[in-house]
Amino acid sequence: MWFNSVAKKKQLLCPCGSELDYELCCGPFIETDQWPATAEQLMRSRYSAYALKQKDYLVATWYSGTCPAELDLYENAHVKWVNLRVVNTEAGAEQDQMGIVEFTAIMKANGRAEKMTERSEFIKQDGRWYYVKAQETP
Repeated sequence: MWFNSVAKKKQLLCPCGSELDYELCCGPFIETDQWPATAEQLMRSRYSAYALKQKDYLVATWYSGTCPAELDLYENAHVKWVNLRVVNTEAGAEQDQMGIVEFTAIMKANGRAEKMTERSEFIKQDGRWYYVKAQETP
């Protein structure tokens, strides 16, 4: 198959929690030139890219005006992404130009579980969705 042999060896189910095979879910976005149709698909595929340490995909899907010069994939912290739950979406459908996806992710860092909750902003530019930033929380 065309999808990454590393992902195939580690798991067949997609890391994003969809319960679909990686090759039928986020794999085509991360490993081919197919682009997510919605903000939620982009968010899920970016989560999978973090889980699989696919830095090039993360940079390619980050809005150029907010993409950091250095991207920390926690490579030295022995991080394993273990769960993703989408809490809410606002806009972000195929016909929209902006969207927000709120999610909770669980990771294990150096053997310790950590929970991350974020409201992410997305923008569609030239027909493609990009991650912009995490919204500030009051």
